[in-house]
Amino acid sequence: MPNTKFLNSLNRTPQKGPPIWFMRQAGRYHDHYQALKKNHSFEELCKKPLLAAETAMGPINEFDFDVAILFSDILFPLEALGMDLSYAPGPQFGEHLNEDNASSLLTKKNPINFMDFQGEAIERTLEMLPNEKSLIGFVGGPWTLIAYACNINKDLRNINLNNFQSSLLEGVILPLLKENIQLQLNAGAEIVMIFDSAAHQLSNGDLDIYLEKTFGALTKEFPNKVGYYAKDGIDYDTIISKQIDQQVKLAGMGLDSNIDIRDYFKKTNHGFIQGNFNERFLTLPHKEFLQKLESFISHMSALESEERAGWVCGLGHGILKTTPQENVKEFVLRIRESF
Repeated sequence: MPNTKFLNSLNRTPQKGPPIWFMRQAGRYHDHYQALKKNHSFEELCKKPLLAAETAMGPINEFDFDVAILFSDILFPLEALGMDLSYAPGPQFGEHLNEDNASSLLTKKNPINFMDFQGEAIERTLEMLPNEKSLIGFVGGPWTLIAYACNINKDLRNINLNNFQSSLLEGVILPLLKENIQLQLNAGAEIVMIFDSAAHQLSNGDLDIYLEKTFGALTKEFPNKVGYYAKDGIDYDTIISKQIDQQVKLAGMGLDSNIDIRDYFKKTNHGFIQGNFNERFLTLPHKEFLQKLESFISHMSALESEERAGWVCGLGHGILKTTPQENVKEFVLRIRESF
């Protein structure tokens, strides 16, 4: 049976204590991951399903998170399309995508077949996962994939989608991600998150258009099965406004740590609200971290359980590689003791 707390958050059922999971909870900060990396490359950990499952299970066994996450990477759909992708240790492309080389780079006829390793990784993880834990999958946000593929400077803001990017979005990226979401759900993922870490680069007007196209393509066929997270000053009210369309039913949304999460339980009455302890606070010396955590707990405890119905406790963004493991363990324990 899936995690009861997570199901309650999905359904906005009031409860005393929230479920807990972190983005990148299986990763470089964790001894379990580092031990696996001594004998296996990052790509092997992702693409060999048994290794992916073992990697995903590390933080579940060590820290008792409520939700396991498919261990993979957001960029593999670009490799599935034909781009030359490697990790050294970060992602490297043999050639970046542009309008002139698109027809020679994006050559794969059935790119979804390349992604089968993710489905099997989910199945293997479910075999190892305790019955009372949940499992989610994820895909990269369409704009984030385009930004990586086209080597768009991370510091750029107020970007307007050009004709090439728009055609790439609608004709290539969205159709593949739709199939990727279906693959992960078919394999047993309870929901699939869209992690859109570069969406804040888009201008407000184009963000609105982009989200309408993205949610139209990726959520309408999977009501209450697809969640969305974007960071760094994204306009969350724009995200919420897309759900006025009765066919767009997000499973929930994640919030960055630069906003007050308490405001957002009132702004939407559908799906979970995830966040949003500052991931940098988790890297502080233990006593300083505890002070920040107690302040966070105090703010959230001021809400009645009905006022924070839907809460999924986590970070503003993914866990950082310099995070002490004792702080992660203490975070989970303190949240469980306090709610």
